[in-house]
Amino acid sequence: MEFAAVALPLALGIIMYGLGLDLTPADFVRVGKQPKAAAVALACQLLVLPAVCFGLVLLFDLPPILAVGMMLLAASPGGTTANLYSHLFRGDVALNVSLTAINSVIAVITLPVITNLAIAWFQPGDLSVGLQFAKTLEVFLIVLVPVALGMTVRAWKAGFARAMDKPVRIASVLILVLVIVGSLASSFDLFASNFLLLGGITTAFCIVSLTVGYLVPRLARIEKPQAIASAFEVGIHNATLAIVIAQGVLGRPDMSLPAAIYGVLMFPIAALFGLWIARRAPADMAHSSRKSQ
Repeated sequence: MEFAAVALPLALGIIMYGLGLDLTPADFVRVGKQPKAAAVALACQLLVLPAVCFGLVLLFDLPPILAVGMMLLAASPGGTTANLYSHLFRGDVALNVSLTAINSVIAVITLPVITNLAIAWFQPGDLSVGLQFAKTLEVFLIVLVPVALGMTVRAWKAGFARAMDKPVRIASVLILVLVIVGSLASSFDLFASNFLLLGGITTAFCIVSLTVGYLVPRLARIEKPQAIASAFEVGIHNATLAIVIAQGVLGRPDMSLPAAIYGVLMFPIAALFGLWIARRAPADMAHSSRKSQ
C-alpha cells in the first residue's frame, strides 16, 4: 500500500504535468473550430466504449473485481502516448491534444460515475469512488492540478516548456513502464492466474477501441487525419490513472490488473493498427480521386 499511496500518485502527477506543459488555452478553444470531429471522438470515448467494455466483460465472464477494473479502464481518458502515435501515423496531433485536455477534465465526473455504476452492478464488495467528497477531491487533485501547473509554467516560461517537452515525454513513458511493472509485481499471483483471461479481453478491448475511434469518424465523413487522431485518442487509455484509482483511491491492487496488462499490450497493438491505417492510405486516396471525377 505504501507504493500505491506515494509512488503512484507522484508518477501520474509527473505524467499529467508533462501533458500540461504541452497545452495552452487555445487547445480548448480549437475544439470549437472542429466541433464535429471532437464531438464524434468524445461520443465514442464517453458513450460507446463503456457499453462495448460492458459487453466484453459479460462475454468473458470476469470475476466482479476484475470486471470493475475493466470498466475503470474504459472510463479513463486518453493517454498521453496517443499524441505520439498520432504524430507517427499522420494524425491531427492538435486535435489529440485538445481531446486529451477536454477528456481529462470530463473524467473527473464521468470516471466516478461509470466506476460506481460498475461497482453497483458487479458488487465486488463495499467500494465506491467519487461519492464521498474526499475521494472526489482526490481524483480532482490527481488529474487536474498537475495539468494546471504545467499549463501555468507553459504560459510563464514558454521556452522552458518547449525545452522540457521531449525529456518529460520520455520520462512519462518510462514512468508508465515502471508503474505497470510495479503493479504487476505487487499482485503477481493474481496476475499469473488471470493473465490468459485478462490478456484476451484487454487485447479485444484495445482493438475494438482503436477500430471504433477510426471507423465511426470516417463513417461520419470526417477527414482522415482527424479520424486517425480520434482512433488513438479513443484506443489508447490512460492506464496509469486507472491503476492509481484502483490502488491509491480504492485500495485494491487486484482491480488494477486489467489496466496494467492493457498498458503492456496497447503499445504493439496500437503500432500494428497504425501500420494498417498507413497501408489503407493509397486505397483511400484512390477512392477520393474517383469521387472527385
